[in-house]
Amino acid sequence: MSAHIATDRAANRLGSLFMIAAMAGFAVEDAFLKAAARDLPIAQVMVLFGGGGAMVFALWLRAKGQALAPKAVLSRPMQVRVFFEIIGRLFFTLSLALTPLSSTTVILQATPLVVVAFAALVLGERVGWRRWLAIVIGLAGVVLVVRPGGDSFSVMSLLAVIGMLGFAGRDLASRAAPASLSTAVLGLYGFLAIVLAGALYGGLWERQSFHTPPPMALLAVLAAVACGVFAYSALMKAMRTGEVSAVTPFRYSRLLFGVGLGVVVFGEALDQMMILGSVLIVMSGFVILWRGRSAQG
Repeated sequence: MSAHIATDRAANRLGSLFMIAAMAGFAVEDAFLKAAARDLPIAQVMVLFGGGGAMVFALWLRAKGQALAPKAVLSRPMQVRVFFEIIGRLFFTLSLALTPLSSTTVILQATPLVVVAFAALVLGERVGWRRWLAIVIGLAGVVLVVRPGGDSFSVMSLLAVIGMLGFAGRDLASRAAPASLSTAVLGLYGFLAIVLAGALYGGLWERQSFHTPPPMALLAVLAAVACGVFAYSALMKAMRTGEVSAVTPFRYSRLLFGVGLGVVVFGEALDQMMILGSVLIVMSGFVILWRGRSAQG
């Protein structure tokens, strides 16, 4: 019995390390995309990044002998997933490019709270008053970061909120996606959604012609692709190595990496309201995870 417990603990420790590595990878990916957007049209950054990631996952699927376009990708849940992926990726990338990395990262951490709220309202999942209270407190933390009506408020800060809502819709749709679709297939169509989002934004709004990327901008996009694929792989490894309830809380390490890169690399400043908002969001997330684990609502 003790050997079994020791094995479980070792697996959870390893899974937690994979989760931290994944969150670090995603944070670095965000930083590279923000850097690339300084020298390239945002639409071009998205098309290059999405195309690069899609190519990697397509090769991955081919190497595993899996189909690139199984019939299940045309299912209604996948259509909904791709729609929300486009919304989430488009507005999240715009937020990365146009607003501080630190605030964008903080707002993103509210995604699990919105997923639980949507699951209750849309799918009829049971959510007790404690988790509803945690959701309200976490969303209050988002308000503190955005600060509508304040002197420092910018409409641009709503980009991250819309992106976060898009990701929440995507995650919720993923629950209903056919189980036959592998994580690699989901990754492929997730990156293809980024290409489509970039093309739509470039054609309908930005309307800047694509041009040959400067070497440093191209290097930043390629580095973002590499970090994104690494992070995705580490995330899948984390979820398959340890218990979900043990490794999931380490998702919030992305906040530390994202805010740290924003301060150190991009010279962003933190204030008390952002710190307080971050604390409320993370604490609410832990309550949601704990109540979900205890299955008491």
